[in-house]
Amino acid sequence: MVTRATRPRGERGPLASVGLHAGLLIAVAISLFPVVWLVLTSLKPRDSWLSAELQLFDDSSLDNYARVLTATAFPRWLLNSVLTAGLTMVLGVFLAATTGYAVSRFRFPGHRSVMWLLLITQMFPVAILIVPLYNLMAGLGLLNQIPGLVIAYMTIAVPFCAWMMKSYFDTVPVEIDQAAMVDGLTPFGTFWRVVLPLARPGIAVTAFYCFMTAWGEVGYATVFMSQEDKRTLGVGLQQFVGQHWSDWGLMTASAVLIAIPAGAVFLLVQRHLITGLTAGATKA
Repeated sequence: MVTRATRPRGERGPLASVGLHAGLLIAVAISLFPVVWLVLTSLKPRDSWLSAELQLFDDSSLDNYARVLTATAFPRWLLNSVLTAGLTMVLGVFLAATTGYAVSRFRFPGHRSVMWLLLITQMFPVAILIVPLYNLMAGLGLLNQIPGLVIAYMTIAVPFCAWMMKSYFDTVPVEIDQAAMVDGLTPFGTFWRVVLPLARPGIAVTAFYCFMTAWGEVGYATVFMSQEDKRTLGVGLQQFVGQHWSDWGLMTASAVLIAIPAGAVFLLVQRHLITGLTAGATKA
């Protein structure tokens, strides 16, 4: 009597392995196809993408990139976006970290109300907040000003990041704070010199979220930054698409250039992203 060998639990058969790897390859191809097509289109001459013939590498050039950088206001939009996203990231990380630490470590009058307030602010869509924020910015004289746009972006990023940082600080033992205070550090000194270095994964996630919130946002920027020299990338690129025409060469070249800073920020913080997201998602 021939008995079939039993496969150990967790071990895949040959067909299952082939199917798994084939599925992964298909998923990778589907994910990369839009990016590859975007890059190839940005290298094509103007209007050549309308050709019926599939020409991937013929007549490739950097003319679209040259036009974007020299014949448009793209460099100015890029500078405005870098300043806005950079300030949002720095201020957002500081406010979210200090708020999260205070809510995690201290019990004060209104502690529960602050936590609920941070949570409730995430329930309102951005479109609903545009009108009240516009009136507030107009009253303060912050329209067409980068600081006003940074404040608007922090209303989106800081509440969520504060909750996430609070969850991460909850994973740091309180005994570390107590030992630091015994050594003579103040509460802020304990936070700055002892606890904050231990929270690098959470800081990395917060920085990345704040940066991407400001980098890819269009609604607030469209309403609050109406002047030509104050526009950010999300608003400026709308000029390349009209009602009856579209310059896809400029659009695709600009999209590739826009992705470079975001990719650089991701590479800087990617080591800590999984740890920070996991801690912020599993602790409360």
